Amino acid sequence: MTNKARAHSTLARGAALMALLITVAVAAPLLSPYPPNATLDLLALKSCAPSWAHPFGTDAYSRDVLSRVLHGARVSLAFSLASATLVLVIGTAYGALAAFSPPLLRTVLRRALDVAMSVPRLLVLLAVAGVAGPFDLAALVWLISATGWFATARMVTGELDALATREFALAARAQGVRASRLVLRHLAPHLAPLLAVAGTFGVANAIGLEAGLSFLGLGIQPPTASWGTILRDGAGVIRSQWWLTVFPGIAMILPVVACNAVGDALRDRFALTQFDRP
Repeated sequence: MTNKARAHSTLARGAALMALLITVAVAAPLLSPYPPNATLDLLALKSCAPSWAHPFGTDAYSRDVLSRVLHGARVSLAFSLASATLVLVIGTAYGALAAFSPPLLRTVLRRALDVAMSVPRLLVLLAVAGVAGPFDLAALVWLISATGWFATARMVTGELDALATREFALAARAQGVRASRLVLRHLAPHLAPLLAVAGTFGVANAIGLEAGLSFLGLGIQPPTASWGTILRDGAGVIRSQWWLTVFPGIAMILPVVACNAVGDALRDRFALTQFDRP
C-alpha cells in the first residue's frame, strides 16, 4: 500500500469513528436508558457492577453509568469542538495581524507571542481555575481557548510570511491589493489544510484538558455528566469499582485516537511536514 493510499485509509477510518461518536452524542437522549442524573435505588442499585440491566454498572448514587457516559459525550465533545474552533479563529486573526501589521506593531505582536508561548499552558490553567474557578461550561471554553491559540498564531504567522513571498502574492501586491483582501482571498485557501490539521489536534487536546480539569474539580462541576466528572467519581475506588474509570476512559480515548488519526492523515496528504502538534 502506497503512502497516499495508507493516508486515505487512515483518514477514512478516523473520520468515520469521529462521525459515529458525534452521532451517538447527539442521539444520547434517545440511546441512554435513563436520565444522566436519575437516582434509581440507593439501597439496591448502589455501586453495582456491570450487568445486563446496567452494562456499565452504577455509581455510588445508583446512577446508570452508561447513561452518564452517553450524555457526557454531548458535553465533552461539544466543549472540545467549541474550544478548537475558537482557538483557530483567535489564532488565525492574531497570526494574520502579526504578519501584515506595520513594522513596529508587527514586532510588538511577535514578541508578545514569544512571551506568551514561554509560559506553560497547564500552569496557567491550574492557576486561573484554582483562583477564579470552578467555571461553567461557557467560561471553561473561553479559558481553554484563551490559553491555547498561541501555537496556532505562530504557525499562521510563519505560513503567511512564506506565502507573502510567492509570485501570486507579490503580483497581487503589485496591483495594489490591500493586505486584508490579500489574506482573505489569495492566502486563506492555502492556510485551510494547515488549519484543518491544527483543528483536529486541537479537539483531541481539548478533550484531555477538560477531563483533567474536571477530574481535579476545577472544570465542569457535578452533577453535570462529562467524561472528566465521571472519572472523578471513580477516583479512589478503582479496584473495587473499576467500571467508573474504565468505561469513561475508553469513551475519552476513542475521539482522541480518531482526531489524531485524521490529523496525521491530513498532514501526510497535504505534505505538511513543517507542522508540529500544539
